[in-house]
Amino acid sequence: MLVGLGLTLVPALAIAGPAPAVADDTTFVRQSHRRAVFQFDQRFSILNGEIVGINGLKGGIEWRGRWRAGLGFYRLSGGVPTRVPQPVGTPPGTRDEVRFRYAAGYGEYVFIGNPRWELSLPLQLGVGNYYTKYTFPDGKVQRTNRQVLYLIEPSMAAHYRIFRWVGLGAGTGYRQVFASGRLPEDQISGYIFFGRVKLFLGDFIKVVRGHEPLFTQRGLKREK
Repeated sequence: MLVGLGLTLVPALAIAGPAPAVADDTTFVRQSHRRAVFQFDQRFSILNGEIVGINGLKGGIEWRGRWRAGLGFYRLSGGVPTRVPQPVGTPPGTRDEVRFRYAAGYGEYVFIGNPRWELSLPLQLGVGNYYTKYTFPDGKVQRTNRQVLYLIEPSMAAHYRIFRWVGLGAGTGYRQVFASGRLPEDQISGYIFFGRVKLFLGDFIKVVRGHEPLFTQRGLKREK
């Protein structure tokens, strides 16, 4: 489950003479202020033919309702058996697992949407490391030297607000990995996909402080 948290920070400077917004115009999301965004970003991917989870945490700034940028940190939630043959002399019953983690800068552009829903194009550029962990039958653990990896993750995401302060989202994309030296033999590049439950904390606080009905649709319905 993925939770996105939005906190209003400071208002953006008003632009002189703004044109009035049309209620059913879906060419952009109309928000004049900047706000901080914080999100637990749980992703799934295919690594060595298995579906694995990648735990992530990211935060940044959103402005004009269309642009988001920030930093994220990710790690493989569990090891996956490696495709690399075990070293000669490894005791029978030794378990080997691929491990990797990375930090990424991200940018996201909302190309269509309204207060109820949006479609966006996130892009992440990251750097991290990759290694293999060996667990021997006697319980001892050995790790290979870490290799530096670079990656790019273009994707497409969408979310739909059920109520003013909560929505559902999903997305898909592709992770392409590059190495500073020899490319890893394990299949780290691959498709990514995710589903999210997003909590808009700023709007939730406004609803509570304003003594509005918890399941309000205010601001989401089209005006007649």
